Amino acid sequence: MDLQLTGKKALVTGSTAGIGYEIALALAEEGAEVIINGRKSKDVEKMVTELKAKSGNTAISGVAADFSKVEEINALIRAVPQVDILINNVGIFEQVDFGEITDEQWQEVFDINVMSGIRLSRAYFSKMLSQDWGRIIFISSESGLNIPSEMVHYGMSKTAQLSISRGLAKLSKGTNVTVNSVLPGPTWSRANRKAIAEQVKEEGKSEKQVLREFFEERRPSSLIQRFAEPREVATMVAYIASPLSSATNGAALRVDGGIVNSIL
Repeated sequence: MDLQLTGKKALVTGSTAGIGYEIALALAEEGAEVIINGRKSKDVEKMVTELKAKSGNTAISGVAADFSKVEEINALIRAVPQVDILINNVGIFEQVDFGEITDEQWQEVFDINVMSGIRLSRAYFSKMLSQDWGRIIFISSESGLNIPSEMVHYGMSKTAQLSISRGLAKLSKGTNVTVNSVLPGPTWSRANRKAIAEQVKEEGKSEKQVLREFFEERRPSSLIQRFAEPREVATMVAYIASPLSSATNGAALRVDGGIVNSIL
């Protein structure tokens, strides 16, 4: 299927690895001009080269920016003053007992996971309305609905993204701009692979056993009973970013493996 993305300009934050990288690759394969982002210039440059080789698309560039630093976000906006597609993917998570989450950790998660999307959306949304076409997509999480007890602060940030996305969608009423959220479930990203590997080492169990226990104990409602591959999330995002998704606006679209036990 041709997603009609040739000529569209897309910015994907947090895209040197994991879900963000696969989203950037999927958009590039569909002919979009893609701007990737990571904290370190060296990593960004390496991934730009890799993505060009994998996709066959030379219209790929990158901007390094640490989303915990407002001045670097502002520099990114100056470097990329307008886009057709904004994928708010950058985010952090950490398992911490609720009573041990410090004020600083709450603020850091909010600044990076929530304010990053607010700042970029504020910069690009009005321009999308002026040209009467655009896509803003927040990469939220099933944790925004199914709040994880082991990282309540992360769940809070993902719920906040759903509110912002829906509110912006209402402001796009009657236009060809859409704003949606995509809610991945547990995904076999670099961070999760590392966490599972550390657990295997610490507990002396096999990876298969650790993965089985993860879904039995932490995500028992999962219908697929496995981690999704980043590409499985990226294919949903690429469609929602495309002109073909024009009737989908203000939606929270799950790629969660059926974890959220609700039909709404």
